[in-house]
Amino acid sequence: MSTTPAPEADRSPVLAKKMRWYDGFAMSLTMPAALIASLGASIGGLGAWGAIALWAASMVLATVTNWIYTELAAMFPNSSGGIAHYAAEGWKSRAPVVGPLAAIGYWFPWTTALAVYAGIIGSLVQAQWFPGQDWTLSLGPGELSFPIVVGLAVIVLLFAAAMIGLHVAMWVVYVTGGLLLIPLVIFMTVPFFSGDWSASGLHWNLHGIGGLREALVWMYIMAWTSFGVEVCATFAPEYKDTVKDTSRALRAGVLFCLGVFIVLPLALSGYLGEKRIGQDPTTFYVGAFQDLVGGAADLMVLFIIASLLLIMITGLADGSRVLYAMGQEGLTIRQVGVLNRRGVPARALMVALVINVLVLVFLKTPLAIIVTGNLGYILTHVLAISAFALLRKDRPDLPRPIRLPDFFVPVSWGVAAFIAVVLVVGATGFSITGYGGYKELAIAAVVLLVAVLLWLYRHRVQDKNTTPAEPPAPAPERTA
Repeated sequence: MSTTPAPEADRSPVLAKKMRWYDGFAMSLTMPAALIASLGASIGGLGAWGAIALWAASMVLATVTNWIYTELAAMFPNSSGGIAHYAAEGWKSRAPVVGPLAAIGYWFPWTTALAVYAGIIGSLVQAQWFPGQDWTLSLGPGELSFPIVVGLAVIVLLFAAAMIGLHVAMWVVYVTGGLLLIPLVIFMTVPFFSGDWSASGLHWNLHGIGGLREALVWMYIMAWTSFGVEVCATFAPEYKDTVKDTSRALRAGVLFCLGVFIVLPLALSGYLGEKRIGQDPTTFYVGAFQDLVGGAADLMVLFIIASLLLIMITGLADGSRVLYAMGQEGLTIRQVGVLNRRGVPARALMVALVINVLVLVFLKTPLAIIVTGNLGYILTHVLAISAFALLRKDRPDLPRPIRLPDFFVPVSWGVAAFIAVVLVVGATGFSITGYGGYKELAIAAVVLLVAVLLWLYRHRVQDKNTTPAEPPAPAPERTA
């Protein structure tokens, strides 16, 4: 028997198996929350019918991809890397560099969502309850203000809850998810019975070749909001019944979101009209809520804050588990692939805390972060979906507790090709929506380059391999 000590990651505890499928479904409520934050701008730019059509199309694509991910999640039940891990497994024999590229492309947007939405929460708190707190404190290239201080406090509180364990943070998920459902149900049902809903004032603003290009750019923008339902797969190792719970969470989440993404824009645009939404695309919900149920603005702001907290909790939990998996599977430096005694990826959480504090204090606008996140996130989906077909060809005998019909193989290639087109057109469509520019593309390239350099350092220095090796198999799953 070998006496070589096991690597540090191998001696670490495993992720605790305390979740059920409905916990994952609660996490998927992040995407309707994100829809609430971005719906108004799409209606104002595309017209109500254009926005409804594109949100529905984007969500149908997400439905197809999530069905594909159910097979992949069941194939790799011990991995917390989610779709990034599927991409690495499918492409590692052809292009091992796909592993770190997909992982960082997936990790970055989920992790930095904390800074983006923490800043929005701070601004909402200031505008609604502390309008006089307009002070600023210069820190050279950075800045402190009342909204930033509130955002930092929210980030630290969520970090503290996550350090105790995801099962502790889940009560916050259920509270915020429950609060989110209140305005969702009101907005999706009451307008149709109010007597003021009408489709006569709705328009379609997409025409000709220019309209097609604009639609592809908007689908690029919508991608994180609709495709993010796959977050359920990231927690596969933590479900009590990995195969059944993962599959149920993915399917329940995507079907629920499909309904919301079609009905919500239809109900609100027909009730309020495109003009009213376009004039105030961020906070038009407050007036709509008051019109429908006579609710106070304070209550509606609390609902919006709750939905943003849900996005932040999910982003923190998802991103930390992906970074932990990267360290475990040889995709980045090994130091982050360690759990503490409670089975929590504490080092990965600490990285997330530091990055989000820096982003919130030193970046004047989240635009560069959002653009960078979209680029890497959509790329990861292209690689993960195509990996499904590659694994069917390269490893046909690998156990598949959930096996989809064979026609999903050509479907996966078609979906991957279409999303690749969305990626190219959307990432360069600056002039259409004002969403980013070449500076943001450069930032995205630097992030991906750093991921590749850390991957090379892991194998050539830490693992002392002269060439990058295939990721090691995850440790056997154990019940906590």
